[in-house]
Amino acid sequence: MSGISEKIEAEGFAIVPAARTRDLLGGLSDWGLFADSWNDLGVDGFMADGGRYRRRRFAAFSADADGTIARKPHQPHYQSRDYNALNGGVQRWFEPVTQGIAEHPVTQGVLKAGLDIFQPLTADPPAAWHVELHQFRIEAHDGEAGLPTPEGAHRDGVDWVIVMLVERCNVASGVTDIFAPDGRPLGTFTLTAPGDAVFLDDHRVLHGVTAIRPLDEGREARRDVLVVTFRRED
Repeated sequence: MSGISEKIEAEGFAIVPAARTRDLLGGLSDWGLFADSWNDLGVDGFMADGGRYRRRRFAAFSADADGTIARKPHQPHYQSRDYNALNGGVQRWFEPVTQGIAEHPVTQGVLKAGLDIFQPLTADPPAAWHVELHQFRIEAHDGEAGLPTPEGAHRDGVDWVIVMLVERCNVASGVTDIFAPDGRPLGTFTLTAPGDAVFLDDHRVLHGVTAIRPLDEGREARRDVLVVTFRRED
C-alpha cells in the first residue's frame, strides 16, 4: 500500500501493474466469472453524441472508515456539466451491477483497497464514503471508433478514482493521458494486461483515454474496465 500511496501523494496518480494489483487484492479469485460479466452490459442510452459504442452497469456503496462496505439502493448516476459537458446535467439510470458481481471477491477487494489507500491520504477523512462502481465496455468496429472518454480529459467531480482494466481485445490505441489542471501533461501509458490499474487524486489531475479502433479490421474491438470513485458522503 505504501508505495502506491507515496506515488499518489507525490504525483497525483499511481500506475499499478497487474501483478501488483493481484498482491493488493490478495489474489484475483474467480477472475473468469468476474470478467465474463462484462458480456452482459446494456447499451448506454445517455450518450449526447448519439454514440452506441458504450455499454455499462452501475452500483453505489457506502464505505465506512472502519472498513464496512454496504451496497446502497439502486440510484441514478449524476455529474454536473462542470465535470461532464457532454453527458452531465441529467440523472442517468443504468442497469444495476448484479449482486453476484457486487459481492465478488475481486469487486470487494478493489473497494477495500481503495478505502485502505484513500482514507489515510485524505485530510480530515470522512466517517463514510459514497462509492460508485461502473462496469464499462467500449466497442469499435470497422470504420467506427469507440471513445472511452468522449468528454475528453476530465475530472470526475469526486475525491478519488480507480480504473482497472478487465479485458482488452483486438484494440489499437486506448492510451491513458494524465494532465495537471493547467493542461500540462503528467503521464501517458496504456493499460494492457487484465488487472492493470491506475489510482487517481481527482482534485489534482485530469484523465482521458484516446479512441480505440480494431487492430484486425475484420473483427470487433473491445475495452472493458472497472471504474470506482470515492467521494465524501453528502
